[in-house]
Amino acid sequence: DDKEQTDKKSAEQKTLADAHGSEEEGKTPKTGETDYKIGSGDILEIITWKEQDFSKELLVRIDGNITFPLIDDIHVGGLTPLQVKQMIEDKLKEFIENPIVNVTVKKPESQKFYILGEVPKTGEYPLIKNLTVLQAFALAGGFTEWASKKEIILIRHEDGKEQVIRINYKNIARGKDFSENIFIKANDTIIVP
Repeated sequence: DDKEQTDKKSAEQKTLADAHGSEEEGKTPKTGETDYKIGSGDILEIITWKEQDFSKELLVRIDGNITFPLIDDIHVGGLTPLQVKQMIEDKLKEFIENPIVNVTVKKPESQKFYILGEVPKTGEYPLIKNLTVLQAFALAGGFTEWASKKEIILIRHEDGKEQVIRINYKNIARGKDFSENIFIKANDTIIVP
């Protein structure tokens, strides 16, 4: 029975470690614009140095495309801002000598996460860079009086697999176990029973 408990605890710790990133990556998951995948609904700010006519704020359409001057439609859905920058620079070379382009996701509207259960404001929320579980609860208005704060579940879909991560809010709030205060990823669903 002790071995079963130890194995279960070890599996949960591995799940939490996986959610945080590997040891080599330094306990913090990779985040930021370098790995952000652009999606429909995002608003991109594209600035072309010394070329005001080629500096635009553009909405990524439902088909994953944007329309850019001289280039027409460009498919940006699923690409990173860096990939879009390189693509636009390559296409602008026909019209501008050595174009320098900067692509920023001004409003990341395509990536969401969800909070359900015993919180005042259940629903869909836009994913904010480096958002933690604790911060997600703050966005949802905390907990209702019936919330079971020790039995929170985060469901994550990665690489075609569903991962269930158990979170004990009380351990985080009391400073006992900050490892459970993981970063939220796109399409995570948090359930507060």
